Amino acid sequence: MSLQLWIWLMIGITFALYIGIAIWSRAGSTKDFYVAGSGVSPIANGMATAADWMSAASFISMAGLISFMGYDGSVYLMGWTGGYVLLALLLAPYLRKFGKFTVPDFIGDRYYSDTARIVAVICTLIISFTYVAGQMRGVGLVFSRYLEVDINTGVVIGMAIVLFYAVLGGMKGITYTQVAQYCVLIFAFMVPAIFISIQMTGNPIPQLGFGSQGHDGMYLLDKLDGLSTELGFHEYTSGSKSMLDVFFITAALMVGTAGLPHVIVRFFTVKKVSDARKSAGWALLFIGILYTTAPAIAVFARTNLIETVSEKRYDDLPGWFDNWEKTGLLTFEDKNKDGIVQYLADPQLNELNIDRDIMVMANPEIAELPNWVIALLAAGALAAALSTAAGLLLVISSSISHDLIKKIINPNISEKGELIYARISAFFAVVMAGYFGINPPGFVAAVVALAFGLAAASFFPAIVMGIFYKRMNKEGAISGMVTGLLLMLFYMTKFKFGWFGGGSQEDWWFGVSPEGFGTFAMLVNFIVSITVCQFTSVPPKEIQELVEKIRIPTTE
Repeated sequence: MSLQLWIWLMIGITFALYIGIAIWSRAGSTKDFYVAGSGVSPIANGMATAADWMSAASFISMAGLISFMGYDGSVYLMGWTGGYVLLALLLAPYLRKFGKFTVPDFIGDRYYSDTARIVAVICTLIISFTYVAGQMRGVGLVFSRYLEVDINTGVVIGMAIVLFYAVLGGMKGITYTQVAQYCVLIFAFMVPAIFISIQMTGNPIPQLGFGSQGHDGMYLLDKLDGLSTELGFHEYTSGSKSMLDVFFITAALMVGTAGLPHVIVRFFTVKKVSDARKSAGWALLFIGILYTTAPAIAVFARTNLIETVSEKRYDDLPGWFDNWEKTGLLTFEDKNKDGIVQYLADPQLNELNIDRDIMVMANPEIAELPNWVIALLAAGALAAALSTAAGLLLVISSSISHDLIKKIINPNISEKGELIYARISAFFAVVMAGYFGINPPGFVAAVVALAFGLAAASFFPAIVMGIFYKRMNKEGAISGMVTGLLLMLFYMTKFKFGWFGGGSQEDWWFGVSPEGFGTFAMLVNFIVSITVCQFTSVPPKEIQELVEKIRIPTTE
């Protein structure tokens, strides 16, 4: 069977499955829509959380970034997995006991202020839209290559699918769809990795394969180090980033994770706090399978790419090269007119430009794996992007319908009215997400890293101090959130979009990249919050008692 036929078949089957689940699990109440009726089992919730967590950034982009960054790419592995542990162990049980399933709801009630709630809604919307832009770009990437449609058309098709099951089923539809998506994406990620690991090292376990000897008797990492230095790149296993920047990026991703609204809501879809803890453990196991495989895929992809294209005649390159050239994500410019591909670190001499986001998807084709494996990967990449996009869209819709309309604008609104507003909000959120997917501000993983920085800068201090510091009042929390968010937005737009005079890497403050600046902005948020808090009135007695109460462990 041809590749195209395999792809249509795989994507068709998985899409039919998602739509079927959405119709079966459609939401009849706001509780179904927001938290899936709180009736999901810990294992299913663990799978759904893992699918929500492993976005297009994890599936498509992370291994691609690691394959180009080498050792420096480990910041994404450390930050995202460490952050999940931080969230699951430090914050989630307390938030679950507090009983507020959206971050603005928690902040509004804990800081006894509608102003705090509105600030939290604004932060949620900015974070979620930044994050969802990365997912929609991922959807567009898959469609543009595998279904041979324009990348913008791909984004629109992805929008339509997500809209269908997010609007119809809410969190209930999304949760059970995500269980299916996790099964698809993990199978799609692991099968090519196992095939390539056997092909290159004879070891069927990718996590061990990339540290093993190849068929030529040379260790794979030593070989890649040699290939990289020959081409003028730094050694793959040594980093070029400063330790300060590595620390700041890792910390921003960690604490940003702990403040991400679409992950926090996951702990409310189970019946009890003890189930929330169990589902966190299951999710960590399910996430770990992909995250421990990503470095192996990065090494395999990078080695295969260099050996396949470097110093090879352009006319003799395999079919996959031509396929990816058509998408515009891989370009060759013969600068010296010799018909040979020079892939070098020096930008003056380099003739090959590779979009980092294609590395995972092109990997099975470079390794000449069977067509069904390539088709499976395409279905997996779509599953990863769509699952996270759906979770984020729900967060956006609940922030508007529940936190703004129900809690502030119209407290007397009926449940049916709130559900209608939630669905309308989801529709407009999808349209906005599509726009950002068509006009993305960077690579998928880089865009997502910025969303984590925004979450770290705005939410993390307010959530942590809301749980562990009774003295923290509304004035301190609001001023901290506003300061942290504005500072992060300023730095991000200055160095990513060239606003406010722009600047290059040499102009970074203290040598910290925009992806890592969230840590700096978070520290400023903490300082501002605590300082303002000391000069303003203490929180009401009932709020202090509430904080005491949620700190006491419970299994209910």
